[in-house]
Amino acid sequence: MSTVSIALGERSYDIRIDRGLLGNNDELAGVVQGQQVFVVTDQVVAPLYLEKLLAMLGDKEVYQYILPDGEETKSLENYSAILDKMLEIPCDRTVTVIALGGGVVGDLAGFVAASYQRGVNFIQIPTTLLSQVDSSVGGKTGVNHSRGKNMIGAFYQPKKVLADIDTLKTLDQRQFSAGLAEVIKYGLINDLEFFQWIERNIDLVMAQSPAEMEYIVSRSCQNKAHIVEQDECESGIRALLNLGHTFGHALETATAYKKWLHGEAVAIGMAMAAHLSRLNGWVDQSDCERVSLLLAKAGLPCEPFDDIAADTIMQLMKVDKKVQNGRIRFVLLKALGQAEIVEQPEKAKLLATVAHFARG
Repeated sequence: MSTVSIALGERSYDIRIDRGLLGNNDELAGVVQGQQVFVVTDQVVAPLYLEKLLAMLGDKEVYQYILPDGEETKSLENYSAILDKMLEIPCDRTVTVIALGGGVVGDLAGFVAASYQRGVNFIQIPTTLLSQVDSSVGGKTGVNHSRGKNMIGAFYQPKKVLADIDTLKTLDQRQFSAGLAEVIKYGLINDLEFFQWIERNIDLVMAQSPAEMEYIVSRSCQNKAHIVEQDECESGIRALLNLGHTFGHALETATAYKKWLHGEAVAIGMAMAAHLSRLNGWVDQSDCERVSLLLAKAGLPCEPFDDIAADTIMQLMKVDKKVQNGRIRFVLLKALGQAEIVEQPEKAKLLATVAHFARG
């Protein structure tokens, strides 16, 4: 078993990483504070794992809300519907909200927990690779808006995260690969040794070898914990975690969250960031090829596309939540394993990158 601790003073918590955590009653002992528990999950995850979670909760007064699957679920409409249900019950201030599912469920349930009666107890039980290595860690919660991804939300830390590696066995290959985008991201931004390890072991990773699975989840969480502890609310270094996201969010918004999974859009965004970094003279063509080759071996898209206009991407990036004082911020690569936040790259180079990929 691995335990990664997030040191944030009174908001500190542990991420537990192991097999068989779902069903181990000890893992929730002392974390579920009151008698009421409100579980948020989705139609895919509920048949697989909800019964195990309910068994862990014993004689608690448990309510559940089952969402449709998909990124479009992360909406103000569903946020409001969950709050309606909690008020109808009614849930009191001692209620514990538990997110059982992937990043969409975690982000939405976390925002509910952050805002219901100005904040209630919250636990993350991520069941996808992407949520185990990224979205369940660090306290970002929120919903999407038609004009932009994750534009509405709050920083709100859980009391505990249970990452049961066994849940990855039920992921389809596309969802698994989407999670690998965030794993590769950690290597690119500040852990060259990890990036090189993934290059050497990508076949074992794709085969979901048990030892490799625990390692990539643990190391990814360690990387994120190190950054979040320094910058909880993304006023500085935490923005490095957005490598590929400025481009990727624009792609998701342009396609109404229907064409690419989040990790797939981030993968294309990382390829675009590497391309722009090369135009800046920071990495060379061979570095870009290494990035693209690893993404491709991980089953991720990284090639140009022909169904979105370059102008559309440029316009959508202007309303990204990372824009400050009208300046678009990007995370670019000074070298493999070394990222830097760049405000308003040279327009001609940015346009050249977008035009290279967006051939619509």
